[in-house]
Amino acid sequence: MNADATAPIRATIAERIQAFAMPVTGWLPTRVQHWLSGEAPIVIDGQTLDPQLQLIRALHYKQNPYGYCEPNVPAARVRLRREATIFTGPRTPVGNVRDFTIPGDGGPLHVRHYAPPAETVAPNGGSPPLLVFLHGGGFVVCDLETHDEPCRFLCRHAGMHVLSIDYRLAPEHPFPAALHDTETALRWAQQNAATLGADPARITIGGDSAGGNLATVASRLAARDGRPPAAQLLIYPATDALTPRPSRALFGDGFFLHSRDVEAFARYYVSGTGVHGDDPRVSPIYAADLHDLPPALVVTAGFDVLRDEGDAYAAALKSAGNVVQLLRFPTLGHVFINMTGAITAARDAMLQIARDWRTLLDTVPSAPAAHDRRKEA
Repeated sequence: MNADATAPIRATIAERIQAFAMPVTGWLPTRVQHWLSGEAPIVIDGQTLDPQLQLIRALHYKQNPYGYCEPNVPAARVRLRREATIFTGPRTPVGNVRDFTIPGDGGPLHVRHYAPPAETVAPNGGSPPLLVFLHGGGFVVCDLETHDEPCRFLCRHAGMHVLSIDYRLAPEHPFPAALHDTETALRWAQQNAATLGADPARITIGGDSAGGNLATVASRLAARDGRPPAAQLLIYPATDALTPRPSRALFGDGFFLHSRDVEAFARYYVSGTGVHGDDPRVSPIYAADLHDLPPALVVTAGFDVLRDEGDAYAAALKSAGNVVQLLRFPTLGHVFINMTGAITAARDAMLQIARDWRTLLDTVPSAPAAHDRRKEA
């Protein structure tokens, strides 16, 4: 597995108290949440930050002044795994979880398979779809553990299989290692879906932040090779490393993902590789051809530096004639999918994402239906 991924998660006493207290903040009146945060309601660009998130944001930055790669990458990776236990809360139960490896260009590629509970699967006689999931973290931090709960949540509430990928991280493995691992995982899932109990005709791909970037780049490359995934789930995806859109300035400090984090991620991921920010494998919005791509559910957050580029990419996909649904959660910020155990609005948002994602996938013919149509033809 990636470096530091096996480090034990041992929360401090203060962090354990914080983990207990965070969900309780949702019971407090809004005015009390604002008072405890020490700030008036935060209103930016016509949006009001969720009061519970505002309070938790204040508590978080009092204890953790570091950015995503600070004070150094190994320490940041361990810290983020520990923080995941605070924000995500109790684990969502699923049918089964299994870790194993698949062959990869850089050696065995670790993956984690989540099977849905039987009661969440539609009783239509068919197999559930499968989502190949790429975690966020700027191509540098995070892993299977930091995104265990989001995968569990989607598995259970969307009633589908999830295959989470422990792709190689920079700076040890700069571009294109992560993309190659993503392509490898998608091909493996398309070829082995039946062995996981999933529908071979509904193999999808998705992820959050950097994972959303990898998902949509791999989706476009696979489509050009004649083996597209059935759909794309792009949660606040990083799509444009060059354009200084307004959200970069509005939310570049104090909303979990900072501008300095984005700059550090880019430096670790592509510096010295000869690849630049306008390469469509790094910034998918610069792809010359976005036609004939799989249907996409694109999710953005109001208080997020990546908000505008996610919106712009959704618009570009739609302009190219693709099926696109854009979900904007104006009161939330980056990494909200990792906060479902702490923030009521984050949990509600994830429930909507799971419902809309499954609704989209239910428009994709299952394997038996596709077989029947070929037979009739």
